[in-house]
Amino acid sequence: QVQLVESGGGLVQPGGSLRLSCVASGFFFSIYDMTWYRQAPGKGRELVASISRDGQITNYADSVKGRFTISRNNAMRTLNLQMNSLQPGDTAVYFCQRPVGDYWGQGTQVTVSS
Repeated sequence: QVQLVESGGGLVQPGGSLRLSCVASGFFFSIYDMTWYRQAPGKGRELVASISRDGQITNYADSVKGRFTISRNNAMRTLNLQMNSLQPGDTAVYFCQRPVGDYWGQGTQVTVSS
């Protein structure tokens, strides 16, 4: 079955960096566009970034443009999110998603605090 497993979250100081990963299994990863979402406490899920199946087309929420980079390694069936210049407002649970079929991982917590 489709599985998405995120990792890489943690506690980081403002201005710091984290790299999230999502390992996919149970489907042909390379033929699907993928996305990262986040959900802050008390808020709905927000689309953070998306990437086409070949990695050539990426899109970002305005709030993370210039700070976050989405990428993928189809050979390793891995989706990544490099997050730089983190701010307290980036604190959230981050999820990877396969839009087709609406499959989600369990999420990884990112906390930005001094």
